[in-house]
Amino acid sequence: MNEMVDTQKLTAKDFASDQEVRWCPGCGDYAILKAIQRTMPELGVPREKLVFISGIGCSSRFPYYMNTYGFHTIHGRAPAIATGVKLANPDLDVWMITGDGDGLSIGGNHLMHILRRNVNVKILLFNNEIYGLTKGQYSPTSRPGTRSPSTPYGSIDAPVSPCSFALGVNAKFVARSVDTNQKHLPEMFKRAHAHRGATFLEIFQNCIVYNDDVFADFTDKSVAKDEQLFAEHGKPLIYGAEGNKGLRVKPGTFEIEAVTIGENGVTEADILVHDETNRTLATMLANLERPKFPVVLGVLYAEEAPVYEDAVHAQIDEVSGGTFSTDIDGLLRSGRTWTVE
Repeated sequence: MNEMVDTQKLTAKDFASDQEVRWCPGCGDYAILKAIQRTMPELGVPREKLVFISGIGCSSRFPYYMNTYGFHTIHGRAPAIATGVKLANPDLDVWMITGDGDGLSIGGNHLMHILRRNVNVKILLFNNEIYGLTKGQYSPTSRPGTRSPSTPYGSIDAPVSPCSFALGVNAKFVARSVDTNQKHLPEMFKRAHAHRGATFLEIFQNCIVYNDDVFADFTDKSVAKDEQLFAEHGKPLIYGAEGNKGLRVKPGTFEIEAVTIGENGVTEADILVHDETNRTLATMLANLERPKFPVVLGVLYAEEAPVYEDAVHAQIDEVSGGTFSTDIDGLLRSGRTWTVE
């Protein structure tokens, strides 16, 4: 668990920078920024220990708008920079902001490695299923048939499921939320922060200009209760406006099916109970297809495991006998060659 510390009482305004927020009016990024700024004071982390690191894309303007330290880095390489920052100063609270294009296209290889290594970085992936900054081309998460400047006749690619990707590369914490859910989203930020290790939070985010309402089939208020399932550890996977729908294992198979409690002999006892330590169950929930199933939100998977930077520094101490020097200036001025012992 990340340790809470006492600090001065801060408010959301203390985490807002003096920079003009420049996203399109109505962009889902505003809601995410608001939720982060509201959550930060509750984490008990001094601003001087907070770092926000991003790559390239609309979401990657995020560090400008946080009154903390930050880096706006290069396309797809935010995981590499974030890893370096965490290794150089493990005491820093590092958050990484990326999008479905930045994180899963050019940055897919880097994202894979920060997750599998379990570097203690909080990764927020804004998924709007489109390239917004470069004017609406299809992205790795775009659905088949998506028409865009780069796919004028419709995309023929099979899309990436961000959470399935994270689980597939052995991520130890995988969760989902929605940009406009200002109750659930901050709770996911808190859960991610409390988990020590790499955390991956996919946030469904609406691009009002190039892919408006792509998630309306499960985020619109008129259907949300029947199309969203909020998974909680140890509780039945129940959803629906009347709380009478659920997920169970189809008898005689290893498949999940959506059922209605009270119909065809189905009782609440038949409903699957969520176990966020079960990677197989998490993978099945991440892969449920619309519109046959609801979108499962919340923490899909969470496992405590050794953290990468701890192992790196332990190895340095072991090899150097605790005498490792951080005097880089002295090393560079010591001569033209160095002896590695």
